Amino acid sequence: MLKKPSAQQTELEMVTLNSLVPADHLLRKIDAVIDFSFIHDRVAGLYCADNGRPALDPVMMFKALFIGYLFGVRSERQLVREIEVNVAYRWFLHLKLTDKVFDASTLSQNRRRRYRDVSVAQDIFDTIVEQAIKHGLVDGTVLYTDSTHLKANANKNKWDKEVVAKSRAAYWDDLDLAIEEDRAAHGKKPLKAKERQPVSKETKISRTDQDSGYMVRDGKPKGFFYLDHRTVDGKLGIITDSYATPANLHDSIPYLARLDRQRRRFDLGVVAVGLDAGYATAAIAKGLEDRDILGVTGYRRPSLRDGYLPKRKYLYDRELDGYRCPEGQLLTYATTDRNGYRHYRSDPEKCRTCPLLASCTSNSKHQKTVTRHVWQDTREKVDSHRLTPWGKLIYRRRKETVERSFADAKQLHGHRYARYRGLVNVKCQCLLAAAAQNIKKIALALSAKPRWQEA
Repeated sequence: MLKKPSAQQTELEMVTLNSLVPADHLLRKIDAVIDFSFIHDRVAGLYCADNGRPALDPVMMFKALFIGYLFGVRSERQLVREIEVNVAYRWFLHLKLTDKVFDASTLSQNRRRRYRDVSVAQDIFDTIVEQAIKHGLVDGTVLYTDSTHLKANANKNKWDKEVVAKSRAAYWDDLDLAIEEDRAAHGKKPLKAKERQPVSKETKISRTDQDSGYMVRDGKPKGFFYLDHRTVDGKLGIITDSYATPANLHDSIPYLARLDRQRRRFDLGVVAVGLDAGYATAAIAKGLEDRDILGVTGYRRPSLRDGYLPKRKYLYDRELDGYRCPEGQLLTYATTDRNGYRHYRSDPEKCRTCPLLASCTSNSKHQKTVTRHVWQDTREKVDSHRLTPWGKLIYRRRKETVERSFADAKQLHGHRYARYRGLVNVKCQCLLAAAAQNIKKIALALSAKPRWQEA
């Protein structure tokens, strides 16, 4: 017999909020293992102790933001609507069914006005990592680093051109010293004292978000983006660092400084690092060697000129400190320039009658020049790690660690787009998104039953 259901929405029922949340809900697992009480002590100095209206509880505020990152709710207004109707969210925030949820503007204005720098988000992220370390979920032996782009909240067609200076590389002082030593070893005079200045370049500046960078990379979309430089531990994929920059900054520039911060902040005994080809530079290879860390980097395909011999055809003779061309001529050392490259030049009289001249050089003096960085020996040593059995194993793990971390962030946690404008706000977004992923991973790892218990 078919009956029409009676209206039951107004009936009085005796329930508890705790009974309405499933026992295996993610927020239950998080609440059982993550301690958020440190947030209150960390931000207490930003609030007045004895004056003004009662403030939105900072612990509740950041837990609400974490809900947004955990479940991919990008809009704070939509997040408040979800909290109003989702009993699991209310339970996690310690709100009763009849409690009024804070207004969306209260959430956003607190975030914008009270937390105007990166320090709070950085401290929250660091403390979550420390909790993962205490639970034994971070090994710190092998770290994997990569970057991903976040589309800036800016119109790619609205821009002005300005001349700006590139970022200063942290290794310049060490490079200048290496150049002086190399020139002295070859009997060359020291270069004239000159302060190294960043190269100025005309670039596009967004009218909407001036802090974003115009990205032009092979295989990547063009436009205004930010980069999230992320480091992941090799044991369980816990994120140990997240650092946002404009998208026109090369991956290698902030790497060594961020690596040093992690080692110092979390006391990590890093033995090896896995990096993609974007980090395959002489400066990073030298930095890793100085830190006694084994680097495994991807293969970087050299750029080739059509119709000309590739550089690999010229073999370096270490004993004679020169290059052998395909015809057997020795290119001898000439000088070391300010960028740290040694110049090896051929004898133009021999090159003039060489059958390979047309495919060797277009120099009007019929002279071939091959360059070699002063740290090239270290670079080649790091490149060789990729071909060893342990190097292949480390590099293979990249896709299971940092690449998977970015894939989860984009697919599940709304990390494809910058939610806010301005570098400080995007840095906070990246740190809180990374902290949310760590929270989820910690909760799932600690709640998983050992196999012997499942049996």
